[in-house]
Amino acid sequence: MTETSPVIAGGGTGAAISYRPVRADELAECAEVWRDGINDYTRRLNQPDVPPETASLLRLYAHLQSTDPERFVVATMPSAETAGGERIVAFAAAVMRERLWFLSMLFVRPGLQGAGLGRALLARVAPADGEASFRATATDSAQPISNALYASAGIVPRIPLLNFIGLPQDPAAFGTLPSGIVPTAFAQLVGEPGGEGHQRLAGAVDALDREVLGVAHPADHRFLRQENRTGWLYRGPDGATEGYGYASEAGRIGPVAVRDPALLAPILGHLTSAVIPRGAFALWLPGTADRAVVPALRSGFRLDQFPVLLCWDQPFADLTRYLPISPGLL
Repeated sequence: MTETSPVIAGGGTGAAISYRPVRADELAECAEVWRDGINDYTRRLNQPDVPPETASLLRLYAHLQSTDPERFVVATMPSAETAGGERIVAFAAAVMRERLWFLSMLFVRPGLQGAGLGRALLARVAPADGEASFRATATDSAQPISNALYASAGIVPRIPLLNFIGLPQDPAAFGTLPSGIVPTAFAQLVGEPGGEGHQRLAGAVDALDREVLGVAHPADHRFLRQENRTGWLYRGPDGATEGYGYASEAGRIGPVAVRDPALLAPILGHLTSAVIPRGAFALWLPGTADRAVVPALRSGFRLDQFPVLLCWDQPFADLTRYLPISPGLL
């Protein structure tokens, strides 16, 4: 369904703004809005522009649309310069994972910011009354206007999410897995005798996610496998699940979930040695996960750019024991 309302931007005359779910063929245009929005404020901070390569971003958008199509909403304006007669000027994408509502992205083209589009989009993708127990998002710390918008809705900045880049120059800084903790690749577990390996693996991962993240998100795990991230389950001497983690040749690490925070560093050590990246590794570490932050720095990883702020209205996760996929998808 398409909704239309007037908006006045930059002191100009009112123009008709329409709101509706995004179409699959418009995801690339949403990526343009994202790049324009990011570059608009990073240039003011004397930072380089976002690279034009958006293939991984488009795959994320396609995943968000496939799981929550009614929560991926665009704002459009009439345009004589486009074939469809309209131009996307803003968009928002959110997901529901059990009782957790997570805002993945909300961006408005420069020149239309401050005209109320962000607030209007936020209202359109927000959960209905009683639908969610927790609401959360991640925002750049260099975007005070966005942070204030979400905080005014009760979604308040709580902790930094730190982006680490590099290769382990001193792998010993991560330590080694404790005796009896055995990593097993997901692919091997799925192929275990009995034909029930997939169900057992999914059950183990979902149970750990509910314990440390507060919700299970099997759809996102399927997306990770499609992205060629290799997963490992870490089991103790009695066969009990103690953690899991992902890494890929593209250099992406995460998510990682553990029962004991002391396992974070050894698991990162295993992941960064089990996979050889095509370039550098990149991982996102909550500031509360000091058991991972300190060893990562000591091993040779470096902090990259400004921290992201994790925001929520009600506590829902133990972020001393969970490392997220990315700021756009927990």
